[in-house]
Amino acid sequence: MLNVTVISGHLSRPAAGRVLRSGSTLLTLEVTVRSGDGPAETVPVAWTGAPAWASTLDVAEEVLIIGRVRRRFFRAAGTTQSRTEVVAERVLRLPAARRARQALAEVSARLEAASEDLRAR
Repeated sequence: MLNVTVISGHLSRPAAGRVLRSGSTLLTLEVTVRSGDGPAETVPVAWTGAPAWASTLDVAEEVLIIGRVRRRFFRAAGTTQSRTEVVAERVLRLPAARRARQALAEVSARLEAASEDLRAR
């Protein structure tokens, strides 16, 4: 099974970081994506173990995110709620064309390998 997503857009709010009970750091981002003439969509992104530079990401910065989609459930106000978000593996500031091409090539290779696995079945 393969769960890969690539998002390219602009930050709609500054990066927000916090330390989890486990001691690891979590950086949250909100990325606005525009596709053609349709309405813009905002995608929540969670990035665990983000490098220090990532906390300086600010509104309107263009980013490329490679990660996976996750739906998590939690209790709040006495009810069970859910949130669908992207869990980032890599985040690149754009324009960083060379690094972006390299990151997309890595994702493409993963997709090709998964496709080969499916054909072999």
